[in-house]
Amino acid sequence: MTDPLAAFDTDAHAQRLQRDGYTVIEDFLSRDQLRAVREGLAPHLDTHAGRNNFEGYKTERVYTLVARARIFERLVEEPRVLALLDRFLQPGYLLTASQAICIHPGETPQPLHYDDQFYRIPRPRPAISVSTIVAVDAFTADNGGTELLPGSHRWSDDEIAGIYDGLDADAPARQALVRQLVPLRMPAGACVVFLGTLLHRGGANVSTAPRLAFSNQYCEPWARTQENFYLGVPPPLVREMSPRVQQLLGYSIWPPFMGQVTARHPLKTLQPDWVPPVLAERSRH
Repeated sequence: MTDPLAAFDTDAHAQRLQRDGYTVIEDFLSRDQLRAVREGLAPHLDTHAGRNNFEGYKTERVYTLVARARIFERLVEEPRVLALLDRFLQPGYLLTASQAICIHPGETPQPLHYDDQFYRIPRPRPAISVSTIVAVDAFTADNGGTELLPGSHRWSDDEIAGIYDGLDADAPARQALVRQLVPLRMPAGACVVFLGTLLHRGGANVSTAPRLAFSNQYCEPWARTQENFYLGVPPPLVREMSPRVQQLLGYSIWPPFMGQVTARHPLKTLQPDWVPPVLAERSRH
């Protein structure tokens, strides 16, 4: 099997992330992987409607994607992505979100935002999360492709004041910022990697076809994750996953003991005969 890192220039991609806040891996998915992604998503589409302007009323989202099919589990630990994460996050970083996003014709632009803004730490600052978006359908300027604001990952709170704050999903966008957005054009199978401090949004879909993508996002090992994978992914499924994916889902320790389960390593909870100590102790009384 070909080593994905053999021809991958990690330094060049890391430099683009530092400079622009994002970089694109053009050949992220092979033709076979792209087919497996479509097949893995097919049973879950046409089942979820957006509930607000941020999710998108004409946008479908399939959450907890890591547990939906083996292809998504494998792509969560894709070596080129992990090589970049190693440059920007501390060892032991976690998967914070894993979802598919299908933007249908007629969808309006998403509110301008950045992915780690729920960590209320003043800007400018290093990113607390790093996001990926993989194009299942090609991204264009007309079909809801992601729009980015290059360099905005370095901006201060004052410079981004007035963007979507997570509370008012219908707040009007700052037109001065919107005018600086750059449509991301990339072919099916490409992946954009961007820092959690970069301003961006899903674009309007004024085409006649849906635009399908999926996103895996990662965060510092000490940060609370967006998705609660302990509850979202049943332990029998986690047991079958690779050790690295188990770690990314939080079955790990951030030294010296963050993540412990009643003073035990969280991996012990995956043992078939695991009984939480609080229940075991109750049964003895």
